[in-house]
Amino acid sequence: MARPITDQDREQVRTLHAQNKTRNEIARIIGRSPSTVTKIARELGLTFDRAGEVAVATEVRRADLAARRAALALGLQDDAEQLRAQLFAPCTVGEFAGREGEWHETHLDRPRFGDQRQIIGSVQTAVSTSLRLAPAEGGEGAEQVRSMLGKLGEALQQAAADDPDDGGADGG
Repeated sequence: MARPITDQDREQVRTLHAQNKTRNEIARIIGRSPSTVTKIARELGLTFDRAGEVAVATEVRRADLAARRAALALGLQDDAEQLRAQLFAPCTVGEFAGREGEWHETHLDRPRFGDQRQIIGSVQTAVSTSLRLAPAEGGEGAEQVRSMLGKLGEALQQAAADDPDDGGADGG
């Protein structure tokens, strides 16, 4: 036979509900079933409907994620600019060579063509990803940037294939 509901049960439900405890938390605390807690709450005119709170929490989470995506997009734009600056900047290239496997370095006025091609591909990836995370206003400018970067990447790849002086120094 079911244990009768007492005034103490009712008071505990009222107090714990006021502390924003869930139905299941209250049931565990007072040692009653969730259905009994629901029955007591109904008698007291209380509800466990938290749809409004869930909607607000969901919207806050959505806004937080949008802000984080925008920050990430800005960071990717910064990365693209830093990578782009490396295209024609002096650099040092090193490798192990010789019978003894000694380390050799060469200072170049700019990266080798194959390295430039990889840099431009990285720039393109960073910009494209940034624009997907936070599309540029107007949309048309973003599409023009994508088109320009795509054409630039294709031209670099074609030039690499046509470069007779490369001699395979860049591995391509």
